[in-house]
Amino acid sequence: MRPAGLWSSTIALLAALLLPWYLVQDGIGVLSYADGGWLTDPDGAPALGMILAEGRWWLWPAVLAPLAGLAAALLPLSRSARSWLFLLAGGVGVALLAAQGWSIGPRGWMAPWLQTAFGETEARQYGIGWGGTLVSSALCVLFAAGLAGRGAFRGDAFTATVAVVLTVAIGVFTALPILQMMMGAFRDAAGAFVPSAAVTRLMDDRLWGLGCLAGAPRCGVVWNTLLLALLTATGTTALGLAFALLVTRGRLRFIARPLRWLTVLPIVTPPFILGLGLILIFGRSGLMSQAAAAWFGIELGRWIYGLPGLLLAQLFAFTPIAFLVLIGVVEGLSPTLEEASQTLRADEKITFRTVTLPLLLPGLANAFLLGFVESIADFGNAVVLGGSFNVLATEIFFAVVGAQADAGRAASLSLVLLLLTLIVFFLQQRLTARKSYVSISGKGDSGLPPPLPHGVRRLCMIVAGSWALLTIGLYVLAFVGGFVEVWGRDYTPTLRHFEKAFSIEGGQLTGLAWNSVLTTLELAALSAPITAALGILAAWLFSRTNFAGKGALEFATLLSFAVPGTVIGVAYLAAFNLPPLELAGTGAIIVACFVFRNLPVGLRSGMAAMAQIDHSLDEASHTLGGGGMDAFRRVVLPLLRPAIVAGLTYSFVRAMTTVSAVIFLVTAETELATVFIVNRIINGDYGLAISTSLVLIVLMLAVLGVMNLLVGRRRIGRRAAAIPAAPNLSPATGPGAAA
Repeated sequence: MRPAGLWSSTIALLAALLLPWYLVQDGIGVLSYADGGWLTDPDGAPALGMILAEGRWWLWPAVLAPLAGLAAALLPLSRSARSWLFLLAGGVGVALLAAQGWSIGPRGWMAPWLQTAFGETEARQYGIGWGGTLVSSALCVLFAAGLAGRGAFRGDAFTATVAVVLTVAIGVFTALPILQMMMGAFRDAAGAFVPSAAVTRLMDDRLWGLGCLAGAPRCGVVWNTLLLALLTATGTTALGLAFALLVTRGRLRFIARPLRWLTVLPIVTPPFILGLGLILIFGRSGLMSQAAAAWFGIELGRWIYGLPGLLLAQLFAFTPIAFLVLIGVVEGLSPTLEEASQTLRADEKITFRTVTLPLLLPGLANAFLLGFVESIADFGNAVVLGGSFNVLATEIFFAVVGAQADAGRAASLSLVLLLLTLIVFFLQQRLTARKSYVSISGKGDSGLPPPLPHGVRRLCMIVAGSWALLTIGLYVLAFVGGFVEVWGRDYTPTLRHFEKAFSIEGGQLTGLAWNSVLTTLELAALSAPITAALGILAAWLFSRTNFAGKGALEFATLLSFAVPGTVIGVAYLAAFNLPPLELAGTGAIIVACFVFRNLPVGLRSGMAAMAQIDHSLDEASHTLGGGGMDAFRRVVLPLLRPAIVAGLTYSFVRAMTTVSAVIFLVTAETELATVFIVNRIINGDYGLAISTSLVLIVLMLAVLGVMNLLVGRRRIGRRAAAIPAAPNLSPATGPGAAA
């Protein structure tokens, strides 16, 4: 406790004395430390300089709080007194700094009631920089050291620090944006708080109208969104189940592994490339449309733009999610109950209907609900294929960037989308939280899963086989579009699109796509380690520690996954556009969005791995005198390497392919590859969009290959001994198939 308080106080004090308190446009390096000019620089001075030279007395807590913490660490005080001083210095210091940051902005007082209470002020301040960030973070650690000194978290400063830092980070980058976005729905055009404003916006007939039932061209946007989500969730669940059953129990000798890879291929594909492929096949100039017109004289028209095309694209995009959920459930089924059914003379059909399917119901429910959430949050496919079939995700986008920008309407629509998602999320929690589906234990299980009934296998083969062929054709034809002059008009082979996107002249990167691709790589590579580290630390905290508010904090970490990406983007834009957290227009806001959007995946991966590690290993470390950091670093962390790399891989891929969450956050300097691609599609430059997408896919597959080489395969081997004795079994059901 004392070393943590000493180090955090020292770091906070040095930051208050040396680092610029506010944002510096040209970086820290331009400041002159040699002649002491940094102390009086009106823009880049540290907290002490701002106090002495600029008269900003409200920054005194940045200096006095670390001094108090340093005195408490160095003076010969009792543990109780020292811990109380740490608590007061850290807690009061952070609270005062936060209060002044949100009270005084670029135009003075941030709220009218402050001006009424304290009068006019000429004070001005902008977003906090390195100094303010480091001082605030160090004071949070000081506060955590005080908590540990008071006996919280078993008196361990490392555990307390993880809990406090995670709470603050989730509060700032998840709870704050969502809360501020929800409040924006209750403000009028002038920014005044008017509760009825949200009601007025939400009563718009364009949202809830049912005119399509009476012959009108279309229904309200909310009903369109719900209809599409229900159809997509049903379709992806059925397709995912068919693929999962075939891969695990279909007895396919040579195609089980390719089928598995084909099913998950859309995960590493930019979300709108599938919609583009459908346009190139079924659009007015598409291959199928031209063939139908030439052979049968049938004009297919623009049917692909609207509900049919959007549904097809979402089925392609989200079936892998259902497959990944269901294949784990199918592989984890213990064959004991199915063997018992057969012992009681039930045939394969009865066993499948009365035993296997009921055991799959939790997985089916999860797959359905995930498909629903992903569908209502989808922006990439909707903007490409939606046509006149408007959904909430695109309405939010155009409310922000349209000719008549209306942030209040965007916030109101985001509120509807958020409420829909949270209803589904709570439903999922209610269906699964009270039951345990543990399938791997210390008890031996040498049974063999029964084969699929012939009728079920035949149906799965027809559904999955047809879908797989369509997927192959979709990818082949979509990617061919990057190697021809103009798809639908001129099929002359060319590399012109790749040269235009990635040309190099005189050692200079002159291609149009270089900036966006390199920016995406940089931000994804920066955010992935942070995401994995926070996820693993959170998993360790939730799995090994009990503390007040643990359930609420765990739910808050999952909130960013439950909220659609479009809502997160709008919320971040509203929350971080003004001081003290002035991040809009920088790469930092995109990194923060990546980290806290993808954090739940690393968290759940780490918690799943932690569940396999016996608590006695941690207890042995504590018995031998090690603290929380020792147990985490020397015992737990080496056993979590596969989960760490899995979190790194997923967060990197998601950062490379996401578009809905960052479409509002990019600028000309921070344009991402996915935004570059979707802009090319909107402008009709399909060849350039496809060539850039191909390069992204190759980059991500290379990263996945490297990660697989580093991690290897983890083998459970539940039924390994029994497999060789059975004839004609697919390698997919052999040793390690459940890994």
